[in-house]
Amino acid sequence: MGSTTRLVRVLATVAVATLAAGASAAVPPAAAAATNAATNAARNAATDDWTIDATTFTADSSNVRADGPTVRLADDADDAAKAASAGTPDPWGVAVYPPHTLSTPATGVTADADRHGAELDVRARRADGTWSQWLPLPAALPLRATQLQLRAVLTGQDAAVGPLTVHPDDSTRIQPDSADKAGLSYRVYATREGLIGHKTANGHKIAKKDHFVALPSRRALGANGSGEYSVRVCANKRCAWAPVWDVGPWNTTDDHWSTGTRRQRWKDLPQGTPEADAAYRKGYNKGKDQYGRKVKNPSGIDLADGTFHDGLRLKGNSYVTVTYQWTGTGAVGTVHTNGIPLNVRSGASSQRPNVGVAANKAQVRVECKLRGLWVSGTFGRNNVWYRLYPGMYVASVYVSGVSGVRNC
Repeated sequence: MGSTTRLVRVLATVAVATLAAGASAAVPPAAAAATNAATNAARNAATDDWTIDATTFTADSSNVRADGPTVRLADDADDAAKAASAGTPDPWGVAVYPPHTLSTPATGVTADADRHGAELDVRARRADGTWSQWLPLPAALPLRATQLQLRAVLTGQDAAVGPLTVHPDDSTRIQPDSADKAGLSYRVYATREGLIGHKTANGHKIAKKDHFVALPSRRALGANGSGEYSVRVCANKRCAWAPVWDVGPWNTTDDHWSTGTRRQRWKDLPQGTPEADAAYRKGYNKGKDQYGRKVKNPSGIDLADGTFHDGLRLKGNSYVTVTYQWTGTGAVGTVHTNGIPLNVRSGASSQRPNVGVAANKAQVRVECKLRGLWVSGTFGRNNVWYRLYPGMYVASVYVSGVSGVRNC
């Protein structure tokens, strides 16, 4: 709903309230109370619009700079941040703005801004403190939310965005995006990203034995150094937990884990099927990706070298099972180490065999807790271990933010 329409409704409601006040002797108390409530609700609806100074982006932003009241790319050189996995030539920049708290819950969001080569995204905070995935505006939210966050994604040398005016509403139909406790899981073809020394879409510089993944949609792109959007990838009786720090392979608008109504493009494909897989195996979209390139493999996820080799011990590209952690609803925590991946064990002891790794800053879903071997870690010393998946455990002294976990 636009601000002008809201203002008209506010004025109309106030006018009714004023007439009622003038004839208070003839109006029953209950009717007067209802009129006042309607007036207050209309005022709240109007004041929930807010403006954002485009230059007030947070430290979670990457490759952007202020240019007067406008935000532009900070670097358009050959080594600038890009959707490296997708192999697109255009530089990327992401301007993330501080979260905003509403006076009344919203179910939908639109925004106005002077922009060129920039897309606007929004996300909503859930009751457990985690965020929904990013959604392009205009957006139907996955829940009634009182805290929202916006970002601008700039692509191309001339991309720019100016001041934003945001319009939340409570009349849009909710489109849920969460699943069971663990999160949505699909079998997807995985390839090794490589590209050591290149920068990813969030500005991360790829290192040897790096631990992150790329997915073919910016909806799950997290900030550099953050694990708020992480996946669990399993193969060869091993699992690796890693953050989403790049966009690709092949496409940048293929959130294949989303339902048909929620999916950004290719809504006719089955949920969980990447467009590249359908193009390669069945000739979908004439066998091409969104850029018109012939798809040469069915990849729906790229794995950094550390995740590929050390985490899963893959010897070549292959199908893996991917669980999209942010779509889950179970107890959640964040891994904190001195930078190296956390070993995942087959039991509640550091002496048990290694069956995977969890990257530093990765988000993990916790199934249950139990007592095991005493260990010292980032958060002190204890003997509590978390089960992340059947037969896979990590020491709790390396995981923060976990609450409400049952005993195994």
